[in-house]
Amino acid sequence: MKSYKMLVFLMLSLFLVLSACSGNSANKGSNSTAGTETSGNAAKDQPEEKKLKIGLTVPTLGNPFFVAMSKGAQEVAAKYNAEVTVVAAEHDLAKQTQQFEDFITQQVDLILLSPFDSKGIAGAVAQAKAAGIPVIALDGSAEGGIDSVVMSDNVQAGRLAGEYLADRLKGKGNIVVIDGPPVSAVTDRIKGFEEVMAKYPDIKVVAKQNGEGNREKALGLMESILQANSKIDAVFCINDEEGVGVKIAQEQANRSDEFFIVGVDGAPGAADALKEKKSYAATSAQFPNQMAIQGVELALKVIKGEKVEPQVLIPTELITQDNVSSYKGW
Repeated sequence: MKSYKMLVFLMLSLFLVLSACSGNSANKGSNSTAGTETSGNAAKDQPEEKKLKIGLTVPTLGNPFFVAMSKGAQEVAAKYNAEVTVVAAEHDLAKQTQQFEDFITQQVDLILLSPFDSKGIAGAVAQAKAAGIPVIALDGSAEGGIDSVVMSDNVQAGRLAGEYLADRLKGKGNIVVIDGPPVSAVTDRIKGFEEVMAKYPDIKVVAKQNGEGNREKALGLMESILQANSKIDAVFCINDEEGVGVKIAQEQANRSDEFFIVGVDGAPGAADALKEKKSYAATSAQFPNQMAIQGVELALKVIKGEKVEPQVLIPTELITQDNVSSYKGW
């Protein structure tokens, strides 16, 4: 009887021991799962990587050139998972200065500047630099301490236009020059053009006026120039928006067969006019989307503390009625 009681006691003890071990094992499994959940929640609580903030200010979005530039900025922003804010100064220095101040307040990581006034914007550039924000100029240099400038080889653009014009005139004729705003891109185009004209003393500039890079302004100026000059052989415009305005004035005055027009940009409107094979004869094409892309890449190098070139020039290409069919445009 004692033996029987002893056996029951031993079996009961063994059962309790096994139950305890099983409970501990279950508890360990439960703790492990809880640890995994805690780790997962911690991962979810990690802050997302900060997006790069880019500010781009251009003289106007009424010009297809600057629309193409903004598209280039959007393209490169998508590549780097960045946010880009594009604003237009509407040819107003005070407005572009305010836009710089807004970008500084918004704590953007970099500013892309296509200046309306290269000298006038100097103070705003200096403020951004003092705030530790890199500034890359596009399509024209600016004073105030920019980190670099990406632009077309505008002297080359002026030369290409000048050489075409002089060759077509066979070195002799009356021409009009429609100038533009006080930015380096414009002054460089005029410089290149005048370098060529200096070789041709029989090409006379009968009028030179500032069209402000604007179609409507150039149209109005050309109307007055046409009234004051009975013979014009060619017109050089510092951009295609002015060139299209000149063409409209020419057509309205029924003088389309009298003179041809040469511009700069390679804008869609100029490409269409070239395809007509009428008075619009040539344009020195530039590539605004590429400017924005290279501008952001330069700014990223500045942010990383890398040294960058103070100036990056993008070659231009002369587009005429003969080769416009192969021109890809913007």
